[in-house]
Amino acid sequence: MNTQEQFEQIMKECREIFSKKLHDYGAAWRIMRPSSITDQIFIKASRIRSLEVKGVSMVGEGIRPEFIGIVNYAIIGLIQLDLGYSEKEDMSAEEALVQYDRFAKMTLELMLKKNHDYDEAWRGMLVSSYTDLILMKLFRTKQIEQLDGNTLISEGVDANYMDMMNYAVFGLIKLTFGE
Repeated sequence: MNTQEQFEQIMKECREIFSKKLHDYGAAWRIMRPSSITDQIFIKASRIRSLEVKGVSMVGEGIRPEFIGIVNYAIIGLIQLDLGYSEKEDMSAEEALVQYDRFAKMTLELMLKKNHDYDEAWRGMLVSSYTDLILMKLFRTKQIEQLDGNTLISEGVDANYMDMMNYAVFGLIKLTFGE
C-alpha cells in the first residue's frame, strides 16, 4: 500500500468510530469552543506521551485509541472553526459526517502536498516524535488562541489542527502497518 491508501484506510477506521459515537452521543460536541477542543487533544497527546514514557497503561487502553481521538477531535476542531460553536446540539449525524468527510479530504490533500515536498521523511521518524510534534503544535495553538488568532507570521489554528491530525495518522499508519 502507498501512503495515500494507508491514510485512507486509517481515516476509514477513524470515521467509523466517529460515526458510532455520533449514534451514541449525537453531535453534543457542537457546544465546544475551539479552545476546549484544543484541550481535549492536549489530554490525548499527554496520555500518549505518558504511556510512551511509562510503558504501562493502568486503564487498559493503549496509544492507538488516543491517536484516533486526536484525529477525530482535530476534525471536530476544524468544523467548529468553520461553522462556529453552537449553544445546543444543532447538527444531524448525516451533516456531521458530510463535514467530517470534507475536512478529512482537505487534510489528505495537504498531507499529499507536504509528503511530496518532504519526500516521506515521516517514515524515518519514531512514533514518539509524532507525539512530541503534536504537543508542540498544541502549545502553538494555545498561544494563537491567547492572541485571539492575531498572529504576525504564523499559520492559524486550522493549519495546526490539520498538522496534528496528519501526525496522528502517521502514528496510526506505523502502529498498523509497521515501518
